[in-house]
Amino acid sequence: MKSKLFFLAIAFPLLFSCASEKDALITIHTRHGDIYAILYDETPIHKENFIKLAEEGRFDSTEFHRVIEEFMIQGGDVFSKEQLPMSEWYTIPAELNDKLLHEKGAIAAARQGDNINPEKRSSGCQFYIVEGKVYTEEELTTDIRKLQKSFMKFITLDSQRDLAKQYMELYQEEKYEEMTNLMLTKKVEMEEFLHINLSKPMAAEAIEVFTTSGGTPHLDEGGYTVFGKVIKGMEVVNQISAEKTNAMDKPVDPVYITVEVENLSKKKITKEYGFEYTKE
Repeated sequence: MKSKLFFLAIAFPLLFSCASEKDALITIHTRHGDIYAILYDETPIHKENFIKLAEEGRFDSTEFHRVIEEFMIQGGDVFSKEQLPMSEWYTIPAELNDKLLHEKGAIAAARQGDNINPEKRSSGCQFYIVEGKVYTEEELTTDIRKLQKSFMKFITLDSQRDLAKQYMELYQEEKYEEMTNLMLTKKVEMEEFLHINLSKPMAAEAIEVFTTSGGTPHLDEGGYTVFGKVIKGMEVVNQISAEKTNAMDKPVDPVYITVEVENLSKKKITKEYGFEYTKE
């Protein structure tokens, strides 16, 4: 009997601890509505930095200053808002994780290009939210850059004049998705004729994500840190991405934000927002 009571005395605090464990719920307020998100424990530096900026109110009155439909919305330029000299525009170390994908709703850190940032360090403030689109498995498992290069070579053949004409018509009409689909229809033929392999590997889990919910898979190859996920309010992201923009992809009508942090039990976040935490 004593041993059973001893076991229960140990087990009860453990169960209570799991039930009461908390996490930060991020709410981004916009004129289109609210976006709710969680930040990953797997990227602790980015999580701590984002929460600190939000709690200090430094994100407030920044805006989504770069939006591209079916791609992403980017915002949080604290340093420009505060008119800080560039010497104070700090960066944070990359926290790359192959399991954290650029799926629809992913939150990731913006950064400078590899030519001046070979360590792929993240901006200390700017982030983007992925909208993306749904892909076919063939698109995901094809090396698109290699496909394009091979296609340009292929349509120089006399036998492919009609194909070249069809491609140029799509280009002039700016039907870029149709251009990609056209190239994919010739993939097998080009592989046989040019004696090349235009395929590339992709994990089954990633294929499942990008063929169902969607996202921007090519960013997974670019060395950007994904550190969170939208758990409610993707319709708001969609509306922002559809905003009329200028030549710099900046909304003509500014989309300002304020960011709120609330510590809630993980159980409540799962119940109210449907986000399932990974069991360790």
